Amino acid sequence: MKQITVISGKGGTGKTTIVASLAALAKGRAVIADCDVDAPDLHLILHPDVKERRDFLGMRRAFIDRSLCTDCGECQEHCRFAAIHDRAVDPLACEGCVVCQFVCPAGAVAMMDRLSGYAYISDTRFGPLVHAELFPGEEASGKLVAMVREMARDVSERLNLELVLIDGSPGIGCPVIASLTGADLALIVTEPTLSGVHDLDRILGVAKHFGVLSLVCINKYDLNPDAVERIEELCRDRGVEVVGRLPFDTTVVDAMVAGRAVVEMEGPMGDAIKSLWRSVKMRLQT
Repeated sequence: MKQITVISGKGGTGKTTIVASLAALAKGRAVIADCDVDAPDLHLILHPDVKERRDFLGMRRAFIDRSLCTDCGECQEHCRFAAIHDRAVDPLACEGCVVCQFVCPAGAVAMMDRLSGYAYISDTRFGPLVHAELFPGEEASGKLVAMVREMARDVSERLNLELVLIDGSPGIGCPVIASLTGADLALIVTEPTLSGVHDLDRILGVAKHFGVLSLVCINKYDLNPDAVERIEELCRDRGVEVVGRLPFDTTVVDAMVAGRAVVEMEGPMGDAIKSLWRSVKMRLQT
């Protein structure tokens, strides 16, 4: 089993559009994992039929047992997040730091598990999809990403599938690290803009730190040749191969509106993604 993580240093580069098309080209031989749990949208294209739902317990929150509380005020005084008032904890303000439990002389404070979202295993027309939903305002998304990846590996082993295709989060934070760690290959999607070059530099550094082989795909490469030259120069300096150059194509919008993958429609973008897929498969086998 191989794991490919598709990531981007910034949002809006077309990462999910590419993942949906790669899933279509895999022709049912891959498990798809949507690890952008803070803003999942792969389901809008794949139209999943949910088969299993699992609870996700995120950050623990403090709870005060009033029958044990002596109203000494130590917990309220030491809470840096102003989450405790009148011997009660505001769950939206509590950060789960455990200070209140540590300073309570009566042992009236306990840390309680909190339902923070759900993880799903679904069927789609392109194969099994593992995805998740994080409730608004909840955290520990890196922990949920790890849960989604573990479920995807289990599905892959159970169905004897050769590939896990991961749609990672944008940026370089905890969810991205959780999406990237242990992957066999990182396909980094960037765009020819000033911010695209800057954020590509950052995400290449993250991938190198974790020892993950990186490949770069430039989306809408034909809109800004100067920025493309800067991206290619950066990749040469880093020893990273540019395996895809995708053109600007309004078919992408048509496919999105229709809820379909780009490669399911005729157009230059679909042809370019097919060429990208062949290059990725070749690098994965070497």
